Amino acid sequence: MTWEEIARAAAAHHLGVYAALHPEADPHLPQGTRTLLLLGPREPGYWPALTAGPEWRDGRPDPVDRWSLRVIGALAESFGARAVFPFGGPPFLPFVSWALASSWVQSSPVNLLVHGEAGLWVSFRGALALRERLALPPPPAPPCPACAGQPCRTACPVAALTPAGYDTAACKAFVTGPEGHACRTGGCQVRSACPAGQRHGRLAAQSAYHMTQFL
Repeated sequence: MTWEEIARAAAAHHLGVYAALHPEADPHLPQGTRTLLLLGPREPGYWPALTAGPEWRDGRPDPVDRWSLRVIGALAESFGARAVFPFGGPPFLPFVSWALASSWVQSSPVNLLVHGEAGLWVSFRGALALRERLALPPPPAPPCPACAGQPCRTACPVAALTPAGYDTAACKAFVTGPEGHACRTGGCQVRSACPAGQRHGRLAAQSAYHMTQFL
């Protein structure tokens, strides 16, 4: 079993490995975990695959989480791994800390996670905890140091996302108002402005759904 084999299997379900690390006796993980692979939406195929699944069509709550449980759970079983998820708490597992510890993901100038390929759209639906210590590729280059102008810093219409933190109240007030139509239907303008994320191909319908859940 190799990292590449798992990445190919995940890609068949429109999931990508966006962070990978060798954790050191992490109490949040199954005992004996030696490799942790964090999986997130691989665009643009993820959203059509999810909305074609039974979880989306059965009308029950939490279709995205239930799709993740089924698909990532099956991946874990096929590789003899344990699946862990960022939802289902409290308590919640430290996916952000794991992602940063991997060096595959960094903190952006506006404190959102950023990835060299997914940009500010990077997110995680689950992770595979393996007892084997797999050889891992080097982390992708961080996108922010070479980003001309860093447009994420000024993209928010109400400056809700800044290096100082996230003003949730200002964000929600704007998004729910008449001027927030673009945010409601296309997702966060800060995330959209990230040059690295332009190659990610995230669909507006997915962003609109998650914005609805946020509100």
